[in-house]
This record gives sequence, C-alpha cells and structure tokens, in this order.
Amino acid sequence: MIVFPNCKINLGLHITAKRGDGYHDLETVFYPVPLKDALEILPLPAEQKGVIEFTSSGLSVEGAPIDNICVRAIQLLRQHFPELPGIRVHLHKQIPMGAGLGGGSADAAFLLQAINNKFNLGTTPAQLSELALQLGSDCPFFLLNNPSLARGRGEKLEAINVSLKGYKILLINPGIHVSTANAFKGVQPQPHQQPLKEIITRPLTQWKALLKNQFEETVFPQYPSLPKIKEELYALGAIYAAMSGSGSTIFGIFENSFSLPPNFASRYLFCKEFTLS
Repeated sequence: MIVFPNCKINLGLHITAKRGDGYHDLETVFYPVPLKDALEILPLPAEQKGVIEFTSSGLSVEGAPIDNICVRAIQLLRQHFPELPGIRVHLHKQIPMGAGLGGGSADAAFLLQAINNKFNLGTTPAQLSELALQLGSDCPFFLLNNPSLARGRGEKLEAINVSLKGYKILLINPGIHVSTANAFKGVQPQPHQQPLKEIITRPLTQWKALLKNQFEETVFPQYPSLPKIKEELYALGAIYAAMSGSGSTIFGIFENSFSLPPNFASRYLFCKEFTLS
C-alpha cells in the first residue's frame, strides 16, 4: 500500500493562553497544500512478527530510524493491536522537516489510517484521532485533511468554509531550523481581539492587514532573512504572505496567472509552486 501525506499551511496563528500542563492554547486555520511525501507500507513474513523496518529517501530525515515518528506510530498501534504483523515502511521525503508545514505529523496520521485500513483493525475515526494526538498536536488534522479552525493545542478542530481553490501558492524554505521552544519565548498569550473565524471569511485582499501569525513577532527578529522573503513575495504580487506555523517556511498566495520569475527558485534551498484545490 502506498499513501501520499500532504502538508499544511497556517492561515493566521494566535497564542491565546498558557496552560497548566506546559502547552499553550492557540487559534489557527490549517489549510491542506498538495506538497506530498510518499509512504509505502508492506507486511513482513510471519516469522518477523513485531519487527519494524524503516527506510527513507528524498530529503534527509534527521535522527535515528527508531526515533522516527512513523516508527513511533506503529509502536503506538501495536500497544492496542499486538496481533499486528511485522511492518516495513519506506518514506520518500519531499516535505522539508522542521519547516512549519506539518510533514512529520502528516506522515504519522496517514500511516495510522493506512495500517488501520490495510489490516482491518476497525478503529473508529475518534479512536484514530486520540492515537494521532499522542504523536503530535496537529496530527488529528491530517486525518480530516480539510480546511479547519484549530483551537486548544491544535487538536480541537472545526470545519471552516474557506477556499483558495484556483489560487497559486509559493512555498519558500531557506533551510533555517526554527526551534518551536524559541519561537514561544517572548510570545505574550492573550485573547484574540477579533475572532479568527471572522477574519478568515473576509475577502483575501483584506488578509494582509488582518490575518497575522503571532510567531512572526519572535521569529523574525532572530532570523532577518525571513521577513525579507515575505517582503519579496509581496513585491512579486502576492495577495497574502506569511510564515507557516513556527517557521521557517514563508508562503505567498497569488492569482492563478502568476508566473515564477526565471532563476528565482535557484536562490533558495527549497522553493516550490502549486495550484491549490
């Protein structure tokens, strides 16, 4: 079985409160984007029950295989379904890691869903969501994979009527790794003055003035090249541009007629253009 986990962008992101458990409450809109990894899942022979084989290709995957979120997803499932056979997973990585795009969370969520289907585990969507949350705050979103208003840690999801169908999106990742912990330093949690649910329904042309990612306040001063990329996207004609998550990917949304200037992409470690659906 082969599945193709896609990434997401954050449309607005506001930290609303510091929680007693060490996490923060936030409000954001997750929007799926068609930049995809590929995951192949195969059962191992019966004599290899309990074995997990993990390999990867494409973009470099950091860390030891045993620590990969795909391996942890299988281990988590096996706690509930010890009868699972040995499993071989190959990940072809195209979504940059640590980039604010949720690539690792997408891989884990798609893997949970694929194994549930392939081996007829009978796990309900609610049960899968509970398992996904143990792997990452945004993992449950990728089980739904539709535009969603997210609250709490990012796991409280509400379908939202926002469509960017037909627009083009440009993703730029300069290869800077932003620590999420550092991104939170200096952020002042506070209730949002205007609900994101209201802002996101405004015309796209109004988003530049209203739709903010609060992490830009702490991340941009640390990495001056990031606000320069955002300014450059606006100079190219972006209707809206922002950092996704805690960074470091900057995205711009353009009219469908947008065409990337020659040699522009070669200036960055990662620069990809997609049409949204």
